[in-house]
Amino acid sequence: MTSATPQDENTSILACTVSRDVQNFDLLIEDMEAALGERWGDLGFAEALAFFNQPEAESLQFVALALDGDDEDNLTLMGEIITQAKEKGIKVVLIAEDVTPASLHQLLRKGADEFVPYPLPEKELQEAIERMNRPDPVAAPQSGVVLSDGTSKEGALFVVQGLAGGVGSTTLAVNLAWELATVSAKDAPKVCLIDLDMQYGTVSTYLDLPRHEAVFEMMSDTSSMDEESFGFALQTFEDKLEVLTAPSDMVPLDIITPEDIQKVLDTALSNFDYVVVDMPKTLVHWSETVLQAAHVYFALLELDMRSAQNALRLKRALQAEELPFNKLRFAMNRAPKFTDLNGKGRVKRMGESLGISIDLMLPDGGKPVMQSGDHGLPLASSAAKNPLRREIAKLAQSLHSLGSSAEAA
Repeated sequence: MTSATPQDENTSILACTVSRDVQNFDLLIEDMEAALGERWGDLGFAEALAFFNQPEAESLQFVALALDGDDEDNLTLMGEIITQAKEKGIKVVLIAEDVTPASLHQLLRKGADEFVPYPLPEKELQEAIERMNRPDPVAAPQSGVVLSDGTSKEGALFVVQGLAGGVGSTTLAVNLAWELATVSAKDAPKVCLIDLDMQYGTVSTYLDLPRHEAVFEMMSDTSSMDEESFGFALQTFEDKLEVLTAPSDMVPLDIITPEDIQKVLDTALSNFDYVVVDMPKTLVHWSETVLQAAHVYFALLELDMRSAQNALRLKRALQAEELPFNKLRFAMNRAPKFTDLNGKGRVKRMGESLGISIDLMLPDGGKPVMQSGDHGLPLASSAAKNPLRREIAKLAQSLHSLGSSAEAA
């Protein structure tokens, strides 16, 4: 560790840690030395603000702002550090331990470039430095989607959540949205697909769409969100389906508040006939917001013990909180074939033992399903005769018919 005073071009300071006491972050010291050798310094919070205005700060490439739970009373000061660093063209990486999501949210909105939890995962700081040093990609101008056509809709919200990993929730969400968007050749409904799995969401992969920074910017500042900013964050798939992908970077699920989610859903439902949401596997504090807003909440499971146990746990959790468990429609993916009487009997016994009704049976689509996702195409485009695609198309037609009937009534 060096002082924050450079001696010549070859020893100038490239980065600084900024903390209450850097000795509280011994792993950060090791990683800074591994990444920069002796070409980094250490500053306190107040010292950093003074140092940014010194000529010696001109060589700084980034600062590592390290904080823990004891520093949350100084968020205003840390926000000022981020603001002044950005004004000087200095990147900021947050190193946080035991800090609430609300505090992280506030600091990220101030303009921090990267977030790394402490204790630091192996090589994570080096990777964050490399990401910050990459030149900004030259992207084609994104005009976004113009939403307002002078009318306000009262769209239907269909939510998909897997009760275990790999049960096919994203496959259902993506293909259901596409089938709804193409359900009618003459009067096609407006459909929006939203990926709320902030960490591992793969809707963008399944439709071969890039992830835009505008998504996180909009989600983290919904107080100023309007139709224009919402439309700017959307992407259009084949001129028929609007998609809000997961953010480009992995972010904590609870950095988004229930109010943020409600604003996004309200905006989508007022501009689209159907909104399909792909949920994360984890229940978070805004899961209730989505459940309350949903018209139908598809819970995907498979014919195995993990799905059965998770379905029972979910049922108990919702009933204990007096949440609308009746909105859930359990869907069995990779369901037994029509001639598999033994398998069908197992499904029946599973539903009876859990006290649930398994309303939707989705057949095993085989390898074409995986290949469709890898190629970034809906099943309707890559394997139109696939049995899974046919069942999802029937579901979309049923939902559309119910929606049309309700609208007519």
